[in-house]
Amino acid sequence: MIRSPRIGPHAPTLLLVLGLCACVDGSDGDGDSGGTGATASNTAGPSSTDPSGGPSTAPTGDPSGDPSGDPSGDPTGADSSGGDPNDAEAMCARWRADRADMVEGAWSGGVDGCDPGDIDAVGRDNTLRVLNLFRWLADLPPITHDPALDAKGQQCALMMHAQGQLSHGPTPDWTCYSADGAEAAANSNIASTATVASVDLYMMDPGNPTTIGHRRWILSNSIGPTGLGSTDGFSCMWTLGGTGNAGAPWLAYPSPGPFPLEATDIGWTNLDETGWSIQSDGIDLASAQVTVTRDGEVLPMTVVQLGGGYGSTYAISMLPDGWQIGVGEYDVVVTGISEPIEYDVEIVDCG
Repeated sequence: MIRSPRIGPHAPTLLLVLGLCACVDGSDGDGDSGGTGATASNTAGPSSTDPSGGPSTAPTGDPSGDPSGDPSGDPTGADSSGGDPNDAEAMCARWRADRADMVEGAWSGGVDGCDPGDIDAVGRDNTLRVLNLFRWLADLPPITHDPALDAKGQQCALMMHAQGQLSHGPTPDWTCYSADGAEAAANSNIASTATVASVDLYMMDPGNPTTIGHRRWILSNSIGPTGLGSTDGFSCMWTLGGTGNAGAPWLAYPSPGPFPLEATDIGWTNLDETGWSIQSDGIDLASAQVTVTRDGEVLPMTVVQLGGGYGSTYAISMLPDGWQIGVGEYDVVVTGISEPIEYDVEIVDCG
């Protein structure tokens, strides 16, 4: 479990999936073994995408909300009615609409009897809608959920809830242990918060400066369909082994084009502390040099190489050095790599 030293003791925390053979947990000295609001995320090898596609301009996807962008083909995936993410007014309208209902939904299970139960459909729908909102901002296709993976996610969330801690490798001596729950734990982002709130937490990714792995999984080319399990205090989001093939040559967060100011400071922390990020499956970012300008002024950034495999093969974070993000237009240029990247981010106050 990873806890940010810069947020209060009651803030949610995360566990980051490191892959099928490794995970970050309390045993490695990076965090604690329980507590409120933790998260965890897995890593894996290179995702099953085609990294060859196109020049290094803004990535393309299907922001229309058409479920055909998701290989599961499930038309019931929670997603709003689309809109143009490159239009500031439309972007703000969808941001407000998709976040108007953040209700978690009641959990029908309980630790007594080790009943995983389920969450109300509204909770799972709200989670998927908010997840797909962030993917839409990045011009990525929406994903859906798989009921079989949801069921395993419920077993995972029950175990975390019953044990009062997070782990990608729960052992049979855990309260309410199950093989399905353990499988989900090894393949999921997991958090000590219910499922709707976990999406914002994953996107901010506090206390995870060497990977930003939760965010990268949500913005990955390969994720989907997912499985969403939740109690009223713990949740699991299946991320590994997806069949998505979005094919974006690179992804950035904040994403190119209009971007809501409200998304830069959600609940627990802000992007000034956790950093901007760029990820790619095909462009090696190891020698990346980043220049960010606003109104002709160069804004210093501290570039951090991130661990490979967390939803993308390569990634960097960029931490504002002595300045804070605000409304305005930012030009980002990345050089020192095989295919230079340039994009503009317009931070908009969506009210």
